This record gives sequence, C-alpha cells and structure tokens, in this order.
Amino acid sequence: MENTNEMQLIFDSRSSNESFARVAVAAFMTALNPTVEEVSDVKTAVSEAVTNAVIHGYENEVKSIYIRCRTEGKTLYLEIEDKGKGIEDVKQAMEPLFTTKPELDRSGMGFSFMEAFMDRLEVTSVPGQGTVVKMQKTIGEGRKLWTTQSL
Repeated sequence: MENTNEMQLIFDSRSSNESFARVAVAAFMTALNPTVEEVSDVKTAVSEAVTNAVIHGYENEVKSIYIRCRTEGKTLYLEIEDKGKGIEDVKQAMEPLFTTKPELDRSGMGFSFMEAFMDRLEVTSVPGQGTVVKMQKTIGEGRKLWTTQSL
C-alpha cells in the first residue's frame, strides 16, 4: 500500500539505549509531519515502555528489546516487546502508582503516561515469556479539531 511505511529495531536492553529508541521512533514519524508536541508525546511513551523492559522485563540483564513501527495514513502504530519475565497481573500493573520496584524510586506511572500521551494502549504479557506494549497515535487530529473549531 502506498500510504504505509514500516521499520523494526532490535537493540540491547541497556538504559543508555532508551534515548536511542526515542530518537529513532521520532525520526521515523517525521514523514507524518507531526507537531513538536506530538513528537514529544510519542518519545515519552517510547521512553516509558523501553524503561519498563529494561528494569522490569529483564531486571537489568542485557537482552534484546524489539521495536516495530508502522504508519498507515496519518496513524503511527508502535510495538515494543521484550522476552523477559512478563507481568503476572497486567490490569494491576497498569494502575497508576503501582510498582514492583519501590526501592528504585519507581513512580508506577509508566503505563499511565503511555495511556495519556497515546490514543490507544494495549499490553499483553505472558509470565516467563515477555511483554508486548502496543500503542497508536493519529497525527494531526488536534490540529484538525482546532482548525474546524476556529472557523
């Protein structure tokens, strides 16, 4: 299809690669002509998902994190996956302020931030096998709404 684009990244689960993941996804989404705020929202969501994989999924062991990005029309689809320890109770993990690592000063707001900054968030996890975080954001929706209202 002419109006689609895809990319995949595989990188080590080192916290230093979190900024690499943010920048790579931001660069990929530039074809959608996002606002600075939209880029910032996506970068924040990517940071949270990658940090979760490093700290919770792999517990700071160095393994692979997988990012798949796809654009279809004006919508960005993101998948961030780890093959780590998984989440026992996804519903509980997604509650604001819930953290399994309070000793690390973890705020427990990662999923809440992802949900706030993206249009859609879906988390699937199998204990012992890993976690997939799927997110999507349609670019330009806010601008379209503003333009329509200002007429």
